[in-house]
Amino acid sequence: MKKLERAKYVQKKLNELYPNPSPPLNFVNSYTLLIAVLLSAQCTDERVNIVTKDLFKLAKNPEAMLQLGEKKIYAIIKSCGLAPKKTKAILKTSKILKEKYNSKVPKDIKTLETLAGVGHKTASVVANQAFGQPSFAVDTHIHRLAQRWGLSKGRKVEETEKDLKKLFPEKDWGKLHLQIIFYGREFCSARECYGLECKICKKLYPKRRSKVITNKA
Repeated sequence: MKKLERAKYVQKKLNELYPNPSPPLNFVNSYTLLIAVLLSAQCTDERVNIVTKDLFKLAKNPEAMLQLGEKKIYAIIKSCGLAPKKTKAILKTSKILKEKYNSKVPKDIKTLETLAGVGHKTASVVANQAFGQPSFAVDTHIHRLAQRWGLSKGRKVEETEKDLKKLFPEKDWGKLHLQIIFYGREFCSARECYGLECKICKKLYPKRRSKVITNKA
């Protein structure tokens, strides 16, 4: 099976399993999405949703977040990993949004990347889920599965992103981002399958006998 054929099979199967995937993080506007994604680094979506339930009751925009202050924000988000660093990033980003962008979240990825605590993946998620911009945010789940499925040999997530964008239609990038993450969590996790057990892996590589050693992101 050639790479493009594998990609088509993967998309067909993912559409069967997750026809209408919804973002796992709870948010009410582009600002709360930005904060939720920022908090999700090294933290489960479930934990982020618990934390933001309280946080967003008090602050749904940069002005309100700045009024909360460092101690109050930290007290709310401290159960998330890297809470001290994330608290400072939330405050700094909120200040930038208020002073430079009239408290509006920028729509384009490059501008989003200039905000505190916002890397390429976070910017890609926000641009797509908040504004419908075409982007393919690649995290460790997607990086791992792309290698197990023979869709990329990228050593970095940036390389994997480029490879996947060549294989899949632009209009489907945001949907595929969610579908692959959900599949990886449910059927092909970091410490299971290893390219040998889940249905997609077995279909793509029925004769594979050795574990796939993933290039770390």
